[in-house]
Amino acid sequence: MFYTYVLVSFTGHDFYVGYTDDLKKRFREHARGEVASTKHRRPLKLIYYEACENKYDAIRREKFLKSGPGRKFLRKRLKFTLLKFNKR
Repeated sequence: MFYTYVLVSFTGHDFYVGYTDDLKKRFREHARGEVASTKHRRPLKLIYYEACENKYDAIRREKFLKSGPGRKFLRKRLKFTLLKFNKR
């Protein structure tokens, strides 16, 4: 099983989209500052994830969520969650 996930930063004004085959382990890596792209955005919160049957589907979903229509989908889907973090 693979996962596409979304993290939100308590300090920044954006969110991070990624994929992994071990969601708990990957979140720990982000939380500890072991991931260069999120190291300076800590603390982070996992606000959304989707399970995929295979790596190919997880990568495709990640690419979509990083696109313009994908970000629009996330903002709509996570509207009230993002308001808590003052993100739009």
